[in-house]
Amino acid sequence: MLKGKMVIGQSGGPTAVINQSLVGAILAARQQDAITGILGAHHGLAGIMNEDFIDLTTQSLEQLEDVANTPAAALGSVRLKPGKAECEKVFEVFKKHDVRYFFYIGGNDSAETAHIIAEMAKEENYDFCTVHIPKTIDNDLRVTDHCPGFASAARFVALAFMGDDRDNAALAGVKINVVMGRDAGFLTAASALARQSEGQGPHLIYVPEKTFDVAKFQSDVKTVMKKYGRCVVAVSEGITDAEGQPVMTSGERDSHGNLQLSGTGALGDFLSGKVKEAYGDETIRVRADTFGYLQRSFPSVVSDVDAQEARMVGDFGVKHAVANAEAGSVAIRRLSSVPYKSECFITPLATVAREATELKAEYINEAGNDVTQAWLDYVSPLVGDLPKIGIL
Repeated sequence: MLKGKMVIGQSGGPTAVINQSLVGAILAARQQDAITGILGAHHGLAGIMNEDFIDLTTQSLEQLEDVANTPAAALGSVRLKPGKAECEKVFEVFKKHDVRYFFYIGGNDSAETAHIIAEMAKEENYDFCTVHIPKTIDNDLRVTDHCPGFASAARFVALAFMGDDRDNAALAGVKINVVMGRDAGFLTAASALARQSEGQGPHLIYVPEKTFDVAKFQSDVKTVMKKYGRCVVAVSEGITDAEGQPVMTSGERDSHGNLQLSGTGALGDFLSGKVKEAYGDETIRVRADTFGYLQRSFPSVVSDVDAQEARMVGDFGVKHAVANAEAGSVAIRRLSSVPYKSECFITPLATVAREATELKAEYINEAGNDVTQAWLDYVSPLVGDLPKIGIL
């Protein structure tokens, strides 16, 4: 059993429940004799290198629960891929503070960082344990059934489309909503939960897993408009053309090489223009919104399952590290959907680091413009009950 301090940090895009994982880990650590101190790193690796820590042993339970129920990253986040020089600095700080446990809450890029740190520890012959605690609204981590953070963002998307569809029914036309999703369409696909009866939107759903063809998109919209007199579209920010290139991007990249996709309305404007082009001189009402960062940390629409599992993975990660001193990433295994039950397990960091997963083929319809019942069966238990839509 390793004995010493632990450092915990948060990395990547915040979520509505990332602080549940933080608090779950803190409370579990307070119960471990092997953990002699709990240091929270401000802004992840950047805080570690600057020795910018907060002592997490002094907060009251009430204060911690308030933090747990607050969205976004309480410690502050970061997007930083460490090189050799950064790793050397990190271990210099760890040795100085007698840190034996490192917990990093984040997505696949954060898992890659945790893997780099774990491998560096082996090279340094430093007795140490690194555990990655999963988080991402994209739901694109490999191995795990789903990721903490996704269900709450999916709930936001479903509710937003539910209300927007009613708005569109009142003032008919074409409405396009751009949803987060770089390489995987999980979040965009969640928009289908807004539909409760025939004719309700979204009527078309486009995800990155299928090539986006502008001409087919124009044809799809015209078909729906002819049938219903209106059309609500859900589209992932990461849709790609026949060459595999994003339809729209700012061209900026982060330290992990990821292109910036959200943050502007460029894709929505582009698609709106294509709809108007399809109708030529015919006047048609077309509007577009980009949900952008609103999806990540929206309060009050948190999924109960998401909050519980986010707490669970933080708790499990710390207890596993102390009991086994084994590096890895926490993953979730679904035991049943009705009633919903799940459990945690550990998977090697290399199975999660960097690489992402995507929607299964069985979740997307043959035409590539909607999802299937199999997808709804998968996602519904995670998001929970939604409001009932009343129609005159």
